[in-house]
Amino acid sequence: MTFLQIRSLHKSYGAAHALAGVSMDIPQGSRTAIVGPSGSGKTTLLRILAGFEVPDAGSVTLGGQLLADASSAVPAHLRGIGYVPQDGALFPHLRIADNVGFGLEHNMAGRDERIAELMDMVALDRAMLQRYPHELSGGQQQRVALARALAQRPQLMLMDEPFSALDTGLRASTRKAVTQLLDKAGITTILVTHDQGEALSFADQVGIMRCGLLLQAGTPMELYLRPVDAGTAEFLGDTLVMQAHLTNGLAQCALGRVAVDNKDRSGAATIMLRPEQLQFEVVQADARQCTGDDASCLGLVEDVDFYGPTCDLSVHLHTAPDQAPIHIRSAGLLAPARGATVQVSVTGVAHVFAD
Repeated sequence: MTFLQIRSLHKSYGAAHALAGVSMDIPQGSRTAIVGPSGSGKTTLLRILAGFEVPDAGSVTLGGQLLADASSAVPAHLRGIGYVPQDGALFPHLRIADNVGFGLEHNMAGRDERIAELMDMVALDRAMLQRYPHELSGGQQQRVALARALAQRPQLMLMDEPFSALDTGLRASTRKAVTQLLDKAGITTILVTHDQGEALSFADQVGIMRCGLLLQAGTPMELYLRPVDAGTAEFLGDTLVMQAHLTNGLAQCALGRVAVDNKDRSGAATIMLRPEQLQFEVVQADARQCTGDDASCLGLVEDVDFYGPTCDLSVHLHTAPDQAPIHIRSAGLLAPARGATVQVSVTGVAHVFAD
């Protein structure tokens, strides 16, 4: 069931077009991530949803209520929307209790109990209520910011890169805890981030923005495996993009014959594989070459980046001596020596980009 409808949003700042006709449907209770490079318009979109900006054209409807269009807008404090900014934006001169309860009326019945309950929800010790923000870790401060946003039981939660200031380990654990909390509360959530891995792991639906446009939206797996173009593919992770000739659901390319996800296309095309779809086996240097009838051929390992559990290889294919090396991701335990000859094979199918 569609809960939030975004229709043809436009927003300009002088000659700069921040949004150029963005439309999207957000299901109730879902988690949506909006990703894109800096300047793509993702934060402007979030600010319009929150009520901090007014669109030049288009509309925003939440639960059947019109929140904003070019001629009117519901004030931010009346929208029932929670907002967690990038740095938490806690008030440094207020104790945690006053930060969490900032949006609650001071004479509200059960106010202290509600604040304590919110601390429990975000898995923070109630003893922290008497501390100040600087006495908490970065992850704890972000949880306080989330508790404050949850205080008035919002219909929709907006999060603008809330984990970006945290170190890698803390970022992952905090994101997981927040995800579980939002799921348990059944709150529809939109996360804006520039971190592709974060978007793919957090969301039920991912939207890719570029130059004020929403280029593609879908499930994380759909976008990762079937991106709309090479730019989107590269933004979501490492890619191998090759020219190929299609016939009967197969692509003839530098890796031999590779199955593709579009059996109706024929002729010249651009295809994409992810590095983890490539496998290798160390062979003797005089092993057979790729025959063109399979999806495997030989290459020389030019470089090895070892990360412990994984390794990234740069392999120069014998069938493409004038092309740049391809990249293969594999288990660290399988890392070959630099200079080894490997036979490369493909798992799964290659994605065919539209013309």
